[in-house]
Amino acid sequence: MKQILFVLLPVVVAMATADKLPETSPIIAILKNEQHTPDEFGNHNSDFEAANGIEVHISGSQGENGGANVIGSWSYPQEDGSIASLKFVADENGYQPESDLLPVAPHFPHPIPQFVLDQIEFARLEDERRAREGISSEEK
Repeated sequence: MKQILFVLLPVVVAMATADKLPETSPIIAILKNEQHTPDEFGNHNSDFEAANGIEVHISGSQGENGGANVIGSWSYPQEDGSIASLKFVADENGYQPESDLLPVAPHFPHPIPQFVLDQIEFARLEDERRAREGISSEEK
């Protein structure tokens, strides 16, 4: 009985105080919300804009191999006032995003840590030893 009370008491308190909490998220006006479903050729598009600066634009068409080809973008204002944005293409070649927000791999060749080089050398020496002893890679 104590366990049930211990679990239910916080729930009851939360429900009783929920209507007294101020609304933390203001209602944002939708400025544009247009969607055109695929026509007989598979062409479609969608545009969305909100008063807080959020925008999404997507256009697509039927791909040559039966899939969909889509291009689009989205953006929104960040807390520092800058605009976060991403453009993309999705087609037979996969999803290809472009944005300053995406991480960038280091340029190669970059310095390889010594412990990695040591491990590669150890593996090479093990392979040579097994070859001398007539042990195949499946018998490891």
